[in-house]
Amino acid sequence: MPNYKTSIHWFRRDLRLSDNAALAAAQESSETLVPLFILSDWKGEHAWTGPGRQAFLCGCLESLSQNIDHVGGSLIIRSGEQIAVLKKLIKETEADAVFFNRDPDPFGKEQESKLRELCREIGIECHGYKDAVLHEGGEVLTGSGNPYKVYTPYSRSWFDVEKPESLKRVSKIDSPTGLHSELVPDPSHWGLKPVSDLLRKPGEKAARERLKSAIEGVLGGYKDHRNDPSADATSHLGADLRYGTLSVRTVFHEAEKARQNAPDRDSRESIHEFQKQLAWREFFMAILSNFPEVLETDFAEQWRGLHWDEPGESFDRWREGRTGFPLVDAGMRQLAETGYMHNRVRMITAMFLTKDLHIYWRHGESHFIQHLLDGEIANNNGGWQWSAGTGADAAPYFRIQNPWTQTERFDPQGDYIRRWVPELEGVSGKAMQKAPSDGKPIADDYVLPMVDHSTERDETLRRFKAHRGES
Repeated sequence: MPNYKTSIHWFRRDLRLSDNAALAAAQESSETLVPLFILSDWKGEHAWTGPGRQAFLCGCLESLSQNIDHVGGSLIIRSGEQIAVLKKLIKETEADAVFFNRDPDPFGKEQESKLRELCREIGIECHGYKDAVLHEGGEVLTGSGNPYKVYTPYSRSWFDVEKPESLKRVSKIDSPTGLHSELVPDPSHWGLKPVSDLLRKPGEKAARERLKSAIEGVLGGYKDHRNDPSADATSHLGADLRYGTLSVRTVFHEAEKARQNAPDRDSRESIHEFQKQLAWREFFMAILSNFPEVLETDFAEQWRGLHWDEPGESFDRWREGRTGFPLVDAGMRQLAETGYMHNRVRMITAMFLTKDLHIYWRHGESHFIQHLLDGEIANNNGGWQWSAGTGADAAPYFRIQNPWTQTERFDPQGDYIRRWVPELEGVSGKAMQKAPSDGKPIADDYVLPMVDHSTERDETLRRFKAHRGES
């Protein structure tokens, strides 16, 4: 029998009916259920999002609203300060309980703490569930009970911990009638311009189709092809995991089924390599959970206070893809045009900003999170600090990727570059693998390299050594 007459399920980054921990618990224990999404009320610009991301969110909300209608309920959309909106709705509905899935990010955790306090004051129940990750920050620890700071031992322990099973899809929601709801928004709600086209189709159905396509297609060759930016050889599930149109439980277990049924060793190893990316995701989320200061400063205390250059014209040229390094420019233009960048190229562009242009990683971190549809705060931070050499499991400061040799290794024919840098359409792949030696650009309407990589590599080494007091 239900425990509650009326409950509220607060949707945030779990925009689906399938395998949703808090929603399933709320539906099972409540006579009537109020599905709620709260729109933030900032306008014009935000440090952690941008037009493409908000457009994808709106599409996911439209899909969610239709799915809830289909099972008999009604999505309630309100806007404003989250706790104030919840307090008002609790009083309107005389709710007995609030259900939510826990957020891995500091702001979300802060709101959850405030909600628990509100529910205590009002005298109703408050239930939070693990859903955004398979294992939260305090679940995978060293033998001495401390958080891991290095990925490899973390991942070994992560794979050893039993994974929670997927849950059934919620097939019926009885919502109270007569509640006011705002319409599903578009980006203008936040004072942003409409986005004409999205790289990823939003919503739960599209997410499940992408998962099916990945399982049946690219994951079998993931190990061999995932670092090739010209190949469409990755899962493209990042945005679905970020907005919760897919559960990470579902993704892991569907991949595991495919691995167990794979026809050969190479395919099994490839699928396992994909599962390792889920472990990387949770490693960085654990770092953020246990060391939230990483959003404000370097994880490695020894590098705090290191001298970085101020962003200026160099930063603008990097953002716009006008550096004269073809692979860097291709990545930055792909990001600007699509809201996506291949992961290998993310590392290359990030290390170029921090090691060739000597600009502090937090500037690049902000630019990426505003544009990436799949931008995850923890992973974005972790990736940037890895590239800068200041983070958990970071590349040592003396490991500096050379954009020219990276091009030779990962885009030898130049196919990826030519797709995003049309000025280089007639240029051979080989010509894109080294700086022009004659002082002329490699194409008439393409810029010269803005820096000499070898010189800037030496400068990076000098700065890091000087900061450590070495000559």
